[in-house]
Amino acid sequence: MQKDFYTTIKHQVEGIYKEKGSKFLAFAFPVQSENEIKGYIDDLKKKYHDARHHCYAWELGPDGNNFRMNDDGEPSGTAGKPILGQIHSFGLTNILVVVVRYFGGVKLGTGGLIQAYKAATADALEKAEQTECTIDKSFSIRFSYDLMNPVMRVIDEEGLTINAQEFKAECKMTLAVRESKFESIIDRFRKSYGIEVIDNSFDNS
Repeated sequence: MQKDFYTTIKHQVEGIYKEKGSKFLAFAFPVQSENEIKGYIDDLKKKYHDARHHCYAWELGPDGNNFRMNDDGEPSGTAGKPILGQIHSFGLTNILVVVVRYFGGVKLGTGGLIQAYKAATADALEKAEQTECTIDKSFSIRFSYDLMNPVMRVIDEEGLTINAQEFKAECKMTLAVRESKFESIIDRFRKSYGIEVIDNSFDNS
């Protein structure tokens, strides 16, 4: 069965790690889009404009194919990669982690940097409350009012979400269902009750 859920964090959390005068501030955010990610990064760069580095990693989607890392001037592979590694270790996606570094005057070396960015990220993620989110698919149905009871029965039994509804000469609803159940729900509406499934709901047609 296809995977139709993912695990992310419920709220923004912060972590910190200190080493040889350097301070690493970690900020983790639940996110849904690259525009949202950019906004958080820009805000942190403005707030902590006096910091030496603003390194980050993010991932979107359950398949692990949409991600990015940024070392922001640190030696290649010493910041973004360990941040992303912690995201994977905690089994998370739809998340952004930014680690802001204030340089303490002593170089930490490649190994020291990797450990520092890893530890700061881990400190934040250990504080986070995780949440499992379903991947839902929306669709709309059109039906006569005398089918309202059967429709509501399917909605209740299958745990569907009603996103919009309209009751005029005929009834229209926009519903959402877990992606893995989408085809079976469509078949149930069509085959059991002859209900029309449409792609868009309230187009005023």
